[in-house]
Amino acid sequence: DNQSKVYSVDNEEQIGAFLEFVVPRDLADGFVNNKRECYKFRFQKVFDQAVKQEEIFENIARPVADSILDGYNGTIFAYGQTGSGKTFTITGGAERYSDRGIIPRTLSYLYERISQGSSMVYTTHISYLEIYNEIGYDLLDSCHEASRLEDLPKVMIMEDPDQNIHLKNLSLQHSANEEEALNLLFLGDTNRMIAETPMNQASTRSHCIFTVHLCRREQGSATLRRSKLHLVDLAGSDRVSKTGLNGQLLTEAKYINLSLHYLEQVIIALSEKNRTHIPYRNSMLTSVLRDSLGGNCMTTMIATLAVEKRNLDESISTCRFAQRVALIKNEAILNEELDPTLVIARLKREVQSLKEELAMVTGEQKDDKLTVEEIQKLEELVKAFLDEPNPDVTLSLGPDMRKIQHCFSLLKVTYLQYQFLHVSTLMSPCISLCVYLRVPNSVPAGILIKMLKNEKKRAQDAAAQLAYITNSQSPASQNALMLSTLPARDGNTEIFSADPGGPAIRYMKRGPQLSIEKQEAFETFMRDHEDHLTIEDNKKLLKQRLVIPLPYKQYKLSKEEIDPVEENLCKHIEQEKKFYKTTIGRLKVLRTEIEHLQLLLERAKVKLQKDFQKWWSQEASSVQVTDHTLTTYLLPVSSRVHWESAEPD
Repeated sequence: DNQSKVYSVDNEEQIGAFLEFVVPRDLADGFVNNKRECYKFRFQKVFDQAVKQEEIFENIARPVADSILDGYNGTIFAYGQTGSGKTFTITGGAERYSDRGIIPRTLSYLYERISQGSSMVYTTHISYLEIYNEIGYDLLDSCHEASRLEDLPKVMIMEDPDQNIHLKNLSLQHSANEEEALNLLFLGDTNRMIAETPMNQASTRSHCIFTVHLCRREQGSATLRRSKLHLVDLAGSDRVSKTGLNGQLLTEAKYINLSLHYLEQVIIALSEKNRTHIPYRNSMLTSVLRDSLGGNCMTTMIATLAVEKRNLDESISTCRFAQRVALIKNEAILNEELDPTLVIARLKREVQSLKEELAMVTGEQKDDKLTVEEIQKLEELVKAFLDEPNPDVTLSLGPDMRKIQHCFSLLKVTYLQYQFLHVSTLMSPCISLCVYLRVPNSVPAGILIKMLKNEKKRAQDAAAQLAYITNSQSPASQNALMLSTLPARDGNTEIFSADPGGPAIRYMKRGPQLSIEKQEAFETFMRDHEDHLTIEDNKKLLKQRLVIPLPYKQYKLSKEEIDPVEENLCKHIEQEKKFYKTTIGRLKVLRTEIEHLQLLLERAKVKLQKDFQKWWSQEASSVQVTDHTLTTYLLPVSSRVHWESAEPD
């Protein structure tokens, strides 16, 4: 109830979100207090204390991650006092998987999107910079096993004539998948400087910048899109008068407050339109974030607040700083460039191709045969050419026609082998032919092809016979001959119907009807004709080819009337397929969660070892070791036990 009186949140979709603080006046006898009571701030979105990490990611980090994949730079940084939840928001908690912060969720989302873009080639690198007491350290250095922060390589800022910032000694680690990226994240988190303060017992005493460098290009294209995403966890500001810091913590607080003060100066200068000089060089933090604050970048700030009454002044100051940041307008542009390596390779191929064309036109052709070494080299070139997925790759053979002809022969042999090994491509027309001719589907494809060739040959022979007969007979006899040679249609026979308007059918329809006398005369003529037996044999053979076999009839009827048991089994198989797909999706999610939990446990183990070592050192220094105890520890285990048991009570 007391906290509900301190602040109130009003989220409206159309005009934005409002955060209001109420500071009651301190009444004193005899004095008039005109102190301001209500402080109201407007933001794009205000998240209350019950918000989940997933909602934070969806509203803040996901739009920035989408812009990174499109080729724009992005920055997300958290600002607030110590203990307000900056590290929890950016990195996440170390206890539960659901407490993952913006960085691990963004990495998971980026690699999921990258795996879906099959037409694009992505390359990702990661860097992790820590700024402690105005000194930069590389948290991902692979050549050092640092036990202290000072053992890590120091990062230096360098500026070129175009005022571009370069970080010397900051390594870029290649990351091919989400697992490698998370390993790098937890490696850097383990090396971070963590100390206890009166405001927070696990406060980060340094600024940390986790950067994802993304390079994207289409296959075969020389155009690159380079983008980078800064995820910044700023150190918490402390008021020395409230915290009572001293010693090393006081020195750290001075550096932190000074760097945050310089950051605020840069923000104020950028928000003023008439300012010509921006003091980026005052601190290392502002120099590194130069592009993020006032350059080519899409920047999002998260203001974290501790809403207790004793922290109201700091919360109001943080809101004012956030509103000044909102006044800055950056112009984010698409970062496209030509990869010089790919351009050089393409130009070299063009030069080589032109040289080969020129040599082919002006040069002399060789007539001797290819050597064994040349043939082997050509086979390797053809194999590499066929295995290359890039459609723009070329096969450079030079102006030698012998090599060109040999490569064409190799390609033809490869194609024929492919056809032979992939006979299944011919099964579809063969199966449809089985249905058309009413032949069982179990007949092998080779037999069907042979049948087709034989039938084609017989049809050609029959056509030649008909042509010979029609040339020597009258038109009436020709029509009668055509009618008699057609097989009789019964229940077990089906005529080809693919082309109902074929030449023979059209000629039959146009021909005049024969009289009964002529039909009887034609039958008598055919019985005595020399080709009568051949024609009858062909008719019987055609009937045999067109008759529907009994097993196929039964199979067709069984397909029309599906067995209930079979139907239930089919439904069960479909359900199992759906369950399998769902299980695979769950396993992928569980795998990511398991890897994250393993890394959390590993980091907790390292921290526990450090804490134990620190505790052990303190206990050892505080305990006064006596000679009697020292003697006990120096004795062997067996002697010590015997000696202790011999002592009187």
